[in-house]
Amino acid sequence: MKTIKIVIIPIVALLFIALSSCDLTCEPYDAKTAESMSTSYTDLQILTNGTYASLVSNYYTRGQHIITEYQGDNVCVSGITSDTFLQTYRFTHQKRQSNSYEFWRGAYRMINAANTVIEAIPDDSDPNFLQLKAENLYLRAQAHFDIVRIWGRPYQQSPQTNLGVPYMQSTEFSLPARNTVKEVYDYVVADLLKAIPMFNQSKNSCYASKEVCYALLSRVYLFMDDYAKSIEYANLVINSRRYSLVPTESVPGYYRMVPENNPETIFANRYTMSEYLDRGAIGSMYYSDFSPATGWAEVYASQDYYDLVRKHPEDIRNSFIVESLDAEGNQRYRNDCPRYYILKYSFQDGVVNLSSPVYLRLAEMYMNRAEANIKLGNNESALEDINLIRARAGFSGSGLYSLTDLKGHASLLDVLLEERRLEFAFEHQRIFDLWRNNRPLVRAYIGYHSDDRFNQTILPTDLRLVHYIPEQERDVNPNLIDNP
Repeated sequence: MKTIKIVIIPIVALLFIALSSCDLTCEPYDAKTAESMSTSYTDLQILTNGTYASLVSNYYTRGQHIITEYQGDNVCVSGITSDTFLQTYRFTHQKRQSNSYEFWRGAYRMINAANTVIEAIPDDSDPNFLQLKAENLYLRAQAHFDIVRIWGRPYQQSPQTNLGVPYMQSTEFSLPARNTVKEVYDYVVADLLKAIPMFNQSKNSCYASKEVCYALLSRVYLFMDDYAKSIEYANLVINSRRYSLVPTESVPGYYRMVPENNPETIFANRYTMSEYLDRGAIGSMYYSDFSPATGWAEVYASQDYYDLVRKHPEDIRNSFIVESLDAEGNQRYRNDCPRYYILKYSFQDGVVNLSSPVYLRLAEMYMNRAEANIKLGNNESALEDINLIRARAGFSGSGLYSLTDLKGHASLLDVLLEERRLEFAFEHQRIFDLWRNNRPLVRAYIGYHSDDRFNQTILPTDLRLVHYIPEQERDVNPNLIDNP
């Protein structure tokens, strides 16, 4: 095997630094320096732990959540703040925006960590080493997919010419230019397909696996409008029988379960108390206990989403929204915004702001398959999957859809998009569902997203969909052309 070498990569303007482990039952990564690593299995496992640890860094998981979820119509930011998440929420991106830069930096740190292991393991290595290489190939693919959707325009808009992000496949010194959106997606697919036959161990949902690759491929192909492939890989996950939908009565506690004990979770970013971020956690912006306060609680479910989910009291997904009431039982407000607390990122292990954000779960495979079937004209098959998820949410009989009763929706695609909104709210999917389907983002509810604190419409062709390439990176690498 090659000797591992760690080099400076200007794209992130960082050294590959030691990361603490995410408690994945292996030796902590910071027990050794990267330069001291050999190509032994133990050391490569430690390095792989470092790649996973990058996922739970504040830069990556929290940064990704803010940049994606705060741009949708499910949340309401309730006041002016100096935190740059307000710029994300308002679509007033800046060239030196700190949260944008931090997510970029966190993603490429993870990519460089993955490349270190990938380069050290030849393709003809024994199965134990190939397992580690496969896991890092998956993580490299996920990171690039996550960031190309932030800095590259939707795939439906000239992917052959629109610029995406540099796809980094080496730790060698370089000043890379941006790949096109299509090139990035093609590389993501290639990495996932290469990884699949290398997997040979069964690990829990805190780790990459061939089924995790299948699930991400289903999502990626849906974004690429390759509907047959999206269905194919969704079927591979569903038919693996490795996962099952949690029953209706277990839905309220879904996100409090640790992912390795959750039968529906395919892949999640595992947090333990050793990574507990307290007021820096995702959940701290969505919920707070009082006396004393346990979080900031300044971002709420939007009135629009609240009205949608509350339209049907039998919908078990109502359990993820709770009103903040005063001593007399009256709704509490902040700057005229009703405090509708969000509970998807709270109370793992009974800790208020501890959670392990879910990245892929079985429900999405059914919904991916449904969307793809709609676009292929297979409406009956699509409706079967939609109703499966709707029934799990607590609906039955006349509460389910039929091809002759879409309950006021103009099309089955409208039904699907609403059901995806209800099911995956606050899981940073909403804006991508809109852009992928050429739908506008419409915010007609109270909040600080616009000057009149009410009306904002962002079209899928709007330049504001994508962030600027962080100016700090362009100062280092002149080959990075900025977004307009």
